[in-house]
Amino acid sequence: MSVQWTPDLGTEVNEIDDQHKELFKRIDSLLEAWKQGKAHAEVDKVINFLTEYVVFHFGNEEKYMVKYGYTNKVQHLAQHDLFVKTFGRLKEKFMARGANAELIEEANQLLVDWLKNHIKYSDKALGLFLKRKM
Repeated sequence: MSVQWTPDLGTEVNEIDDQHKELFKRIDSLLEAWKQGKAHAEVDKVINFLTEYVVFHFGNEEKYMVKYGYTNKVQHLAQHDLFVKTFGRLKEKFMARGANAELIEEANQLLVDWLKNHIKYSDKALGLFLKRKM
């Protein structure tokens, strides 16, 4: 179960695209670690990295939104907030019960499906807006 960033997810803003690529790489690492039943400490390390990196990445996008007056900022940030809260619940489930098939499926839906859809629609719209402003 490999998760990969693909060119159709490009926003045309290199910094944002590079961060998305890193997110996909780390998410793939997390899902593979769960699938292979890796040690709790190793998986916890990846989850903690993702927790910090998501906050960094979303903060970077928000910086651009504020700097250039992005008109859809409120809705976009609400999506980010929802992701952070949902990822936090996923992390809590892992800490309480460890990885199981249900958790891995839920992680796929959140981390892969949500992220791909968010990038395809919300982040691409942001990228188009930023290309006109930068």
